[in-house]
Amino acid sequence: MLSQRNKGILCILLAAFFFSLMTVGVKMAGDLPTMQKVLFRNLVASVIAWGMLIKSREKIVISKCDLRDLLLRSIFGFSGIILNFYAIDHLALSDANMLNKLSPFFAILMSLVILKEKVSKWEWAAVAIAFAGALLVIKPGFSMAAIPGFAGLMGGFGAGLAYTIVRKMGTRGVKGPVIVMFFSTFSTLASLPFFIAGYKPMSLFQVSMLLMAGIAAAGGQFAITAAYTFAPAKEISIYDYTQILFAAIWGFMLFGQVPDVFSVIGYFVILGAAIIRFVYNKNKV
Repeated sequence: MLSQRNKGILCILLAAFFFSLMTVGVKMAGDLPTMQKVLFRNLVASVIAWGMLIKSREKIVISKCDLRDLLLRSIFGFSGIILNFYAIDHLALSDANMLNKLSPFFAILMSLVILKEKVSKWEWAAVAIAFAGALLVIKPGFSMAAIPGFAGLMGGFGAGLAYTIVRKMGTRGVKGPVIVMFFSTFSTLASLPFFIAGYKPMSLFQVSMLLMAGIAAAGGQFAITAAYTFAPAKEISIYDYTQILFAAIWGFMLFGQVPDVFSVIGYFVILGAAIIRFVYNKNKV
């Protein structure tokens, strides 16, 4: 029998695999408009979330305060997905995944502003180190080549801010399936006008890749939710960074992508920051 902690680790590894598979689907769908890809990703998750809520027959009650936070979570999360998908289309898969994994560090900063939580010197150090690593991945300059990197960085910011708002709602007892349903439905409806206006015909292969991306994203969401019911974040969150390893393997096998030296150094720097935060949270009383 697996312990609760080991079940949590297994689930978070599964989530990392699913989310890396989502990026593969987005990449392999080819030269389609970003909003077309975003709609498919959220439509699948929306259908699954609605199905779960209908099956549970649970009454959905949303207060004015919850509605405001659900809208904010959806706006920032939706923006984060758009930027992340743009980065996936224009960067090596491992680079795009790593920049998106900066979201926990943005969540630290946002929790200071939104939740008024204290940030320790170790967490400040982890944030600073993580952003130094991000600069190595982005390699900023005055050329257009840096734009996808900054898009990936800001995608991580949108996700981090969205997660902070989710945590705020969680303290008030808002149910996870309700948050997923609202966000997925909002994102589907928000991307629909752009989808219609800029629609580009798709082959059967492209449709299958986008459906795979949507299913993988939903699988990742359910797996990571299960992971944190089995074990606290401080014990298992570090394993979420295996998504970068999966993405690097996919990138090499399917697209012949090999990260440059600066990106690899950046990965180790960001991972080092994650380890600092992981060890600090695990030892914190």
